[in-house]
Amino acid sequence: MVTLPRISPMLASPGRLPLPGGDDRWAAETKQDGQRAIAYVPGDGTVELRSRSGEDVTAAYPDLQGLGAVLGGAAAVLDGEIIALDENGHADFERLQSRMGLARSPRLAARRAESVPAHLIVFDVMALGGDTLLQRPYVERRQVLRSLELGGLNWSVPDAVVGRSAQALELTQAANVEGIVCKNLTSVYEPGARSRSWIKIRNTLTTDAIVCGWVPGQGRLAGLPGAVLLGQQVEGRLRYIGSVGTGWNHRERAELADLLHIVSVTTCPFSPVPRIPGARWVLPRLVGEIGYTAWTRAGLLRHPSWHRLRPDLAPDDIA
Repeated sequence: MVTLPRISPMLASPGRLPLPGGDDRWAAETKQDGQRAIAYVPGDGTVELRSRSGEDVTAAYPDLQGLGAVLGGAAAVLDGEIIALDENGHADFERLQSRMGLARSPRLAARRAESVPAHLIVFDVMALGGDTLLQRPYVERRQVLRSLELGGLNWSVPDAVVGRSAQALELTQAANVEGIVCKNLTSVYEPGARSRSWIKIRNTLTTDAIVCGWVPGQGRLAGLPGAVLLGQQVEGRLRYIGSVGTGWNHRERAELADLLHIVSVTTCPFSPVPRIPGARWVLPRLVGEIGYTAWTRAGLLRHPSWHRLRPDLAPDDIA
């Protein structure tokens, strides 16, 4: 059994197309919506799974333990994403949530594994045998990863295309998948770094929403909105669809704060009233354009971001 080095996961930076230096320098992989995990396989048939923060989540995923047997006596450190698939074979984060947080409840984890099986997308290898691969370029690590032949019901290696990032992004849009991660072909693995050698590009949808309240910010944002509370008309009622706290610069946030103070009220416009500590309510008069990646089953926006105020729209225009 080999003693494996502890390695923090390399992180991708948000970005957009076109890619720096030209498309031919990059490989595009599908961006998965799940739980990041480093798999430590010491070569004795066991597997240890660590989350992005370093927490041991092995017991939460008993259905991934067979990965150790697949690698036989080979010791490896693998980087990947744990996902749960929907009926269309796409990653479904809400399904996965029923599996997360069960590391201290192995019996419940085993029962959940029967109804919501986990799948590990393995997209990098940082060590193999007694050798570290951190300084090897992406294309070489990819060749090593492919040689491990990790194909199965509960784990797989994603496809990667070179020089066709725009087409890859279009395909994920058509398939209603979160987006792509583009990786520089010559890049080394940078543990713990949010690197520009990996660029994540999300497919973003937009919707118009009514501003119904806000939550004050803290620190340098004291007195300004840390987040605004959004609603849409559903069967004659204003239904809460989530909060958004990103997408403004400081000037835009201050201007929005002035508008929110003007339309301030004491009564919550939502029905039913959401439980939001510290919420301040406003007359539902302002409309914002919001970017998001998906709707949750609870009717909330996933990964919302403020795009712009829509002074050309009244709330009745988006009913």
